[in-house]
Amino acid sequence: MKYILIFLLSISVCSSFAQRVPRFTISGFMRDSLSTESLISATVYNKPNLAGTSTNQYGFYSLTLPAGNVELVYSYVGYNTQTLSFQLRRDTVININLSGALHLQEVTITAIQTPRIQESTQMSMVNVPIAQIKSLPAALGETDVMRVLQLMPGIQSGSEGKTGLHVRGGSPDQNLILLDGVPLYNVSHAYGFVSLFNGDVINNVETYKGGFPARYGGRVSSVIDISTKEGNMQKFQGDFTLSTICSRLTLEGPIVKDRTSFIVSGRRTFIDLMILPQISSINKMIDEPGYNSPSFLTQGKIAKLRFNFYDLTAKINHKFSDKDRIYLSAYMGADKMYVINDFKYDHEENGLTISGTDRSHFGLLSGNFVTTFRWNHIYTNKLFSNTTIAYHEYSDHYIKKNYSKRTHTFNDVKPPTTFITNDFYELDNNSAIQDWIGKMSFDYFPSPDHHVRFGIDAIYHTFNPGRVFYNDTTGNLNYGASKRYAWEYSAYAEDDIRLTERLKTNIGLHWSAYSIGDQFYNSLQPRISARYLLSPKFSVKASYAKMAQYIHLLPNTYNGWPRDIWVPATETLRPQKANQIALGLAHHYKDDYELSLEGYYKTLTNAPDYKDGFSLINMDEMWEQRILQGSGQGYGMEFFAQKNTGAFTGWASYALSWTDRLFDELNGGKRFPYKYDRRHDLSIAFMQRFERIKSKNKKNDIEFSATWVLSSGHCFTLPVGIVDAGHPVLHGSGSQYSRQYTEYGERNGYRMAPYHRLDVSITFVKKKKWGEIRSVYGLYNAYNHKNPHFVKVEKDQRGRYKFMQYSLFPMIPSISAQYKF
Repeated sequence: MKYILIFLLSISVCSSFAQRVPRFTISGFMRDSLSTESLISATVYNKPNLAGTSTNQYGFYSLTLPAGNVELVYSYVGYNTQTLSFQLRRDTVININLSGALHLQEVTITAIQTPRIQESTQMSMVNVPIAQIKSLPAALGETDVMRVLQLMPGIQSGSEGKTGLHVRGGSPDQNLILLDGVPLYNVSHAYGFVSLFNGDVINNVETYKGGFPARYGGRVSSVIDISTKEGNMQKFQGDFTLSTICSRLTLEGPIVKDRTSFIVSGRRTFIDLMILPQISSINKMIDEPGYNSPSFLTQGKIAKLRFNFYDLTAKINHKFSDKDRIYLSAYMGADKMYVINDFKYDHEENGLTISGTDRSHFGLLSGNFVTTFRWNHIYTNKLFSNTTIAYHEYSDHYIKKNYSKRTHTFNDVKPPTTFITNDFYELDNNSAIQDWIGKMSFDYFPSPDHHVRFGIDAIYHTFNPGRVFYNDTTGNLNYGASKRYAWEYSAYAEDDIRLTERLKTNIGLHWSAYSIGDQFYNSLQPRISARYLLSPKFSVKASYAKMAQYIHLLPNTYNGWPRDIWVPATETLRPQKANQIALGLAHHYKDDYELSLEGYYKTLTNAPDYKDGFSLINMDEMWEQRILQGSGQGYGMEFFAQKNTGAFTGWASYALSWTDRLFDELNGGKRFPYKYDRRHDLSIAFMQRFERIKSKNKKNDIEFSATWVLSSGHCFTLPVGIVDAGHPVLHGSGSQYSRQYTEYGERNGYRMAPYHRLDVSITFVKKKKWGEIRSVYGLYNAYNHKNPHFVKVEKDQRGRYKFMQYSLFPMIPSISAQYKF
C-alpha cells in the first residue's frame, strides 16, 4: 500500500505542475432513466477538447477540465445521447439519466454515440449488451449468457449441450467467473446444460480473453465479470416467463422511492413434474401379470424419480446519501436428481418362505450459496471506493441408501417359525469448498488522461476434496481426504493513461500470495495493454499479462460419474502460472461496422493431469500422488466483425488455434493436443427487428434471430488393438477365457467429425396498456444434424471390433412466453 500511495501522489504532483489555468471536477452517476440501473462503461467527454472518461462498475464518473466553456456529451450503447453546455466555474455534481432506445419509437444514431473499438485501450475483451443476449436463440427457450459467449472468437463449448467455456484452449477452472465481485466455482445447472445466471437479473457482462487488467487475478485463462441489477427506485415492475423447461418470476421496485429498492427473481425447472405421467405408466405396466422388468428397474417399481433445479437471486439497494450507498444481495441454487425404487420379494423353496421389501435411494445433489454486502463511498469528487464482504459455499453430494425388511418363515416345522431381519446402509460422498471474502477497491480520477484503480483482496478457503460417510448395521465409517485450509491475498494498482494524442495504455501490477500449511507461494504479475491510433478509425493494439492460479479442477474420468473435484494447490501440487502476449488491429468501418484481428501466444506451467490409469472416484489422503504437472502452450488468430446499430445487427467470428500439453510421464514424453484444442471455430449470429405493424387495436413487433456454428471435432484417444495376456481365467461354470488388455494409441491422437448446428428463433412482441407480452418460438439444431458426442468401441455380430459414433441432441423445438408488467 505504501508504494501504491507514492504512485498516486506522483500522479497528482505531475498533474498539478501541468495546470496553468484553474481546473474543476465534474462528477456523478449515469443511470437508466426508467429503471435507474447503473450504466457501466458509459462515456462522457468534453466536445471542444475531446477529453473524456467512462463510468465504473457502479455508474460513477469523474472528469476534471479547465474552467470555461464545456460541452459534455453523455452516451451509452443503445441509449440516446445527451449534451450539456455551460460555464465551468466550480466543482460540479451532475447525475445523468439516459433514455434507452428501446423506450422510444424513433432513435437517431450519430457517429459519436457509441465508444469505438479502435479507441479503447483494452484488447481481447467482449461486452455483449443484455438486450442482444436476450434476442438470440435460446436452448429450450432459456436465455443463457454463457451460450452467447460461446459465439465469440476464441471461446468454445466443451461438448454438446454444455454451458462451460474453454477460452483459447483453457480448461473451465481457468476462468475467473465473478457474480457481483464474488468468484464462483460451478456455474451450471442440469449438469452443464443450463447456466446458473438468470438473464432477467443481469445488468452487465464483461469478458476478458487476454490483456487482463491488474484488478483481476486468481485464474490464468479468462475473466467473466457479471453484475446484477440493482432494482428500480421509481416504480414497481416485474415479469413472468414460462419456457419449455423453466418458469421465472422477477419483481422489483422501490421500498422508499429514490432511496431504497429491491429486486428478487426465482427460477425453477418443471421437468420432474412433466415426467410424472410416464412414471405412473411404467409402474402400471410393472403391476401387470407376466411383465418382465427392464434392466434399470431390476424388479419392483419406481417410487419416485426426480430431476430439477432452481435458483433464487435477491438484492436490496439503499442510498444513505449522495456519497454512500449499500447493497445486500444473495444467491442460492441447487440441482437435485434422485431415484427411489421399491423392490418386493415373495419366494418359497424347500419349506422356506422369504418375503419382504427393499427400498433403494440414489441421488446427486449440488448447489451454490452466495451472500454479499457492498458499500460504495465517494471520498472526494475524484476518489470512489467499494468495500465488499462475502461468503460463498459450493457443495456436491453423491448419496446412496438401501433399507430392507425380510420375513423368513419355516413351514416344515410345527408350528411354523418366523423371524424378521432389518438391514440398511447409507453412503454420502461429499465434496465442497467454502470461501470468506473481503475486498477494498478504489477508483481515482486525477485528470482526464488518468483513471487509476487500486485495491486489496483476501480470501479464506476451506477445501473438502471428498469425504465418504458410510453407515450400516455394523457401525459407521468416515474416510477420504481431510479438509485443507488456505489463505489467498492480492493487491493491485493500474492506470489507464493517455501518453500522447495517439498513444494510450493501461499499465498495472498485480501481486498475489497463497498460504497453505507450511507452504507459502507468491507471484508478481505485470500487466500492460496499449493502443496506437494510426488514423481516427484504425488502431494497432498490444498486450502482455502474467497470471497465477492457486486452485485446480480435477475432472473425474470414471464412466458415468458426473462430477468434478476442486482441490487446492498444496506443498506438492504447485500453482498454475501463465504468460500471454497478444497483438491486434481494430477498425471502425462506415460508422456501423467494427472489425478486429488478433494474434496471441500463451504459455502455461504446472498444468495438472492424472497419471495413466488413475482418477479420483474415491478420495483419500494420497490423492496428490495421483496427479502429474506439466506445461502447455496455445497460440492462434481471431477475427471478429460486428454491426451493432440499426434494425439488422449481428456478428461473425473465426478462430484458428492450437493448444497442446507436455508431460514427462504421458504420451512417451511427447507433446500432444489438449482435449480442448479446436483447430477451426466459426460462428455467425444475426438479429433482424422488423418495423412495427400498426393496426386499429394492436401494435406488434417481430424479431428474428439465428446462430450458426462450425468447429473442428474434439480430440480423444482411441484404442488401436486388443492384447491377449495369455493366462486363462477359470469361470465358476468351468469354462475358460483369456484375459485381454486394450492398447491405446497416441494421447488425443484422433479427432471427431466436425461439429455444426443452426439455431433459429422468432419473437412476437405485443404492447399492452399494462405492459408487454413476448412470445418466442425456437428451434435448436434446426436441420437435425447428428453431431458426435462420443465414440465407443463395440463388437458386431461377427465378433469384429468397430467404432460407433453416438449423438446427443436432435432438433429440439422450444416455446416461451414472457409477461412484463
